Amino acid sequence: MSDHAARARVHMFLGKGGVGKTTCSAATALWHAEAGEPSLAISTDPTPSLSHIFEIEGAHREREVHPGLRVTEFGLQDVRDMWDEQFGRDVYAVFSSFVDIDYASFVRFMTSVLPGLNEEFMVFYIRRLALEARYRHVVWDTAPLGQTLALLGMPSMLAEHLRTAPRIYSHLRTSGDQKESVMGMIRSWQRLAGDCMQFLREDVRLSLVTIPEALAVRQLADVLDELRRHGLAVRRLIVNNVVQVTDSPFLARKAAQQQPHLAELHECHGDLSIVEIPLFPEEVRGVERLRTVGRLLGPGAP
Repeated sequence: MSDHAARARVHMFLGKGGVGKTTCSAATALWHAEAGEPSLAISTDPTPSLSHIFEIEGAHREREVHPGLRVTEFGLQDVRDMWDEQFGRDVYAVFSSFVDIDYASFVRFMTSVLPGLNEEFMVFYIRRLALEARYRHVVWDTAPLGQTLALLGMPSMLAEHLRTAPRIYSHLRTSGDQKESVMGMIRSWQRLAGDCMQFLREDVRLSLVTIPEALAVRQLADVLDELRRHGLAVRRLIVNNVVQVTDSPFLARKAAQQQPHLAELHECHGDLSIVEIPLFPEEVRGVERLRTVGRLLGPGAP
């Protein structure tokens, strides 16, 4: 991608389910919007909660929730619709010439069998949003960490599949023109896979959300190694639910339990920008409470 100034900044939030990833995404998008920079918060979580956090009824299409801030929740059907729009009819025209299959079945087959295609088009959509530059910031609330790590590997898997595909499709019992059409589609998918991986590596700003508990801290090094293996660098570590007010025996014990884990995070990951978000007495929902979190996250956004 070129001309960084002419496109949106993409902020990707990663984390296990339940650590506050969506809250941090929503708060960051709100902070940028209130700083006068139009923003979109988008969730690709299969069980999205942006609408819950912003206290609205569903967000399957972009909708404004605050001046300068829109939200949307992007699902599997949206991916299929996008693939259909981008490639569907052209691909079907080629394959239906030698395979007897109706169009709806063909789309379901292609988007469920070809490895990485659904994930590829999620990345493609985020990339398209960045290039369109309708927003200054696109804040991406991803699926829980295990699914997101799989997503990050899928463009490479698709690229590997497509690398060997010409040898397979060259043996199809089709005419020369049909074979050339198939090869042309494969080449276009190869370019798409390469563009998506380059986008993830060079243009997406990654923040990893965790909590100060033993298991989460123990798994963090492996997660960071896995991201680096994909050529992705985390710029910021957000530690959520840190007990800062110890006005009860329970909270005092909780704070004491967290301290060694916090110390380990700072000692082992001091190369990252680390932001601590306090444990709030109430669920963080609605603009007012999100604004409080945004003040902690926004100024240090990578």
